[in-house]
Amino acid sequence: MSKKWTYLLILSLIWGSSFILIKKSLIGFTPLQLGSLRIIVSGAMLFLVGFGSLKKLTKSNFKWIAISGLLGTFFPAFLFAYAETEIDSAIASILNSIVPIMTIVFGMILFKILSSRKQIIGVIIGFFGTVFLITNGASINPDQNYWYAFLVIIATLMYAMNINIIKRHLQNVPAMAIAVGNFAVIIIPAFIVLLFSGFFTSEVLQAPEFNISILYLILLSLFGTAIAKVLFNKLVQISTPVFASSVTYIMPIVSVSWGLLDGEVFSIWQALATGIILIGVYLANSKR
Repeated sequence: MSKKWTYLLILSLIWGSSFILIKKSLIGFTPLQLGSLRIIVSGAMLFLVGFGSLKKLTKSNFKWIAISGLLGTFFPAFLFAYAETEIDSAIASILNSIVPIMTIVFGMILFKILSSRKQIIGVIIGFFGTVFLITNGASINPDQNYWYAFLVIIATLMYAMNINIIKRHLQNVPAMAIAVGNFAVIIIPAFIVLLFSGFFTSEVLQAPEFNISILYLILLSLFGTAIAKVLFNKLVQISTPVFASSVTYIMPIVSVSWGLLDGEVFSIWQALATGIILIGVYLANSKR
């Protein structure tokens, strides 16, 4: 198996499990606390092992490192946390699978990357499947606010922009340096958010849910953010933006399995919508 496929499978397993870890972490934390803690803990872990890699960054890299950190990590950390207060973890993962479609759309609009007719059809099919999944989920779970699903869609657009930025502007920067640079930029604003989130109160720190929630958060930060960021940056560099975004093919299988084990409802119509989305992703992922 080639190195890029190995990275793809490992990332699929890690990120596919991230959605249930977000859900479990929200038992004891608010979305603002979860998002900021995830960034701070992940940043601390990366600094411990890779702080020296910052020396490999140049002034010309800094702008793109900052943008990459905000789009690829900072804002999505909060968007997914808020989304999963209303929608199931499995649905969040499935919606996340449209990242390759967003990568194609973003590439066409901003980078003027030409796409084939098959890819455009794939984009249309993928969007149709996304709408089907959201509307069907709203009818199955009337107690959940499916408008929050659009927070995931916004995050996928940011992920797609980040993928293109890494490939276009940070291709020759070591993967560890990109990851550590990202967190060097976003860890301070994350700490400011945490200060104003009400985290440092006895109500949170002495709550019975705190210990288990912090355990889930550490697992999420170590694997789902710190290690995964380095692996993903490397994957983008040794493959193509669309291949790298194809990590979302396998993620729904992992996340739906976790969701079912946790008692989430997943209907045959949601499975059909998932299939439609993945067909669209497959077509959009075809060669130009």
